[in-house]
Amino acid sequence: KLDFTQLLQNLKEDVRTCERSRQFSNQDYDIIDEKEIEEIRTAYESGGVPAVVTRIQHSLDIILNTKLDIAITGESGAGKSSFVNALLGLQDDEPGAAEVGVVECTRAPQEYIHPKYSNVKIWDLPGIGTLMFKADEYLELVHFHNYDFFILLASERFKENHIKLAKDISKQGKSFYFVRTKVDNDVHSMKRSRKQAVDEETILETIRKNCQENLVKEGLENVKVFLLSSHDLEKYDFQRFQETMEQELPGHKKRAFLLSLPNLSESIIQKKKLLLGQEIFKIAMISSLVAAVPIPGIAFVCDISMLLARLSTYRKDFDLDEESLTRLAEKSGKSVEVLKSVIQSPLGKAINQDLVVHMLSKATGTGLVVANLFFHRIPIFGSVAAGGIAFRATYAMLTQALEDLASDSQRVLVKAFETEI
Repeated sequence: KLDFTQLLQNLKEDVRTCERSRQFSNQDYDIIDEKEIEEIRTAYESGGVPAVVTRIQHSLDIILNTKLDIAITGESGAGKSSFVNALLGLQDDEPGAAEVGVVECTRAPQEYIHPKYSNVKIWDLPGIGTLMFKADEYLELVHFHNYDFFILLASERFKENHIKLAKDISKQGKSFYFVRTKVDNDVHSMKRSRKQAVDEETILETIRKNCQENLVKEGLENVKVFLLSSHDLEKYDFQRFQETMEQELPGHKKRAFLLSLPNLSESIIQKKKLLLGQEIFKIAMISSLVAAVPIPGIAFVCDISMLLARLSTYRKDFDLDEESLTRLAEKSGKSVEVLKSVIQSPLGKAINQDLVVHMLSKATGTGLVVANLFFHRIPIFGSVAAGGIAFRATYAMLTQALEDLASDSQRVLVKAFETEI
């Protein structure tokens, strides 16, 4: 009989060792937390290995399917629809994009499902203070409780309706963030109107300080204001905006938000790699334990099918699928062929069963070292050789796959926006 109490203790120690070795920094993502380990113990005692597989799969499903609903609002003309499209990674005229117009187009909350992640929805809410909606009725009419947080947009200064809405949102326990849009226009205008050269950061700080001072006068202190441009989302305060969401959203919603972001910088790409790497343990556990359960016709075939699906998802996560490359080519003015020319990993070009089998047979490197930390301390694997091989190979292969795809994504991003000299 397996000593499951000792297994749990060893597993906890190995998780901590793995976390230190991978330098997980202060990100609030756990490979497996104390509560989940206890649930796995209970599952094992009640139903053995099949119950453990079911429990881990359930945990993974929760992570992958956690819903995130973001509400975008503001006065008519603030650029709500364009901002929705920027977060979706779509141009204003692409299929699935929010309708953009000079007059208020939104008469009811409009749902926009992320093109890659159906669990992420961005809602374009009716403009504050329009004839259709009054500020004092607004939250009830737009179904306030459906959203995880609100982004309040203004293209100039934040006005009375913004203030009232922010206070009402706060009273009901939801988070809100002020975003000053069309900042690129302000920067350009202020530079043109001055004889002497003016530093861009000085202009931004002037706008930011003015926004915050006006909000303080209205009784809103210590609120966050982000200066953004829907047409150049990666510029200005976007990194600060992204980092704030990471800090303030709860774990699984934080994951959904980060993965939904366009790969606009090396920082985003690396954070996605880190986040996805923390799920490999669960995938490897399922792979190995399924392989260990004597169910005819399921072990190896099921393992390969799961890995094919996971690797295909990774390709989309890093914007290396055909649709993402086509969209990036249109935005950058480079051809898809030029962008593909810097992709080095075979995973970035095509994913098939033969490639996955080959990668499993060649699995080495850091991922294998980390996998061995778990393998040698888990009695389940010690008693079933096939399960142990599947665990170590899967963990090492997926770790290397993330590294390779993240590197390819970064190379593609640099190629897309490099300039000819």
